Amino acid sequence: MNAVPVPASLVLPVFAQGLILSLGLIVAIGAQNAFVLRQGLRREHVGSVVLFCALADAALITAGVLGMAQALGSSPGLARALALAGAAFLAVYGWRALQRARHASQLQAAEGGAGLSLGTAMAQAAAFTLLNPHVYLDTVLLVGSIGAQQPAGLQAWFVAGASIASLAWFSALGFGARWLAPLFARPRAWQVLDALIGVTMWVLSAMLVRHALQNT
Repeated sequence: MNAVPVPASLVLPVFAQGLILSLGLIVAIGAQNAFVLRQGLRREHVGSVVLFCALADAALITAGVLGMAQALGSSPGLARALALAGAAFLAVYGWRALQRARHASQLQAAEGGAGLSLGTAMAQAAAFTLLNPHVYLDTVLLVGSIGAQQPAGLQAWFVAGASIASLAWFSALGFGARWLAPLFARPRAWQVLDALIGVTMWVLSAMLVRHALQNT
């Protein structure tokens, strides 16, 4: 991601695209989010867990963008194919989110259990983050390929937007657990959230298709 002059008018849209895409992928009912919520409710090593999850996401996003940028730099055809594949993935992801919005679901942290030492908490955070195969498909491949297709001078802004989304989400989940837990336990809240995610993913999918067609 070489620093080159870019129009200031493009910085905010690219930053927002990274932010919205990352939020759409990370805000879901899953083991990692439930673990962060649990630590927040128990007030155990919250800062360390939140920081680890956010930094891990930032590292994976950066690695994805850098690696994909190098791979796509000499292959416009591959860039176009990945853009269309990403659009298809987001369309399916959006459809699944809309399907989830039709059914009641909730996010609840496991109750009870003994307190965790810092080492154990970090080991569990690492396992929930790095042993999930979806993190490599979503964060490295999908987010990386979309970020890599931005102009070189804007790739860092895309990474910043995606990384800040991750930090904001995990911070809200960990430090705001006592206030957010009752909301996340309401199926209706997740139905509304999934509906918004579904529509957003479809909009991003359409943008990717347009980008691919413009570069044919």
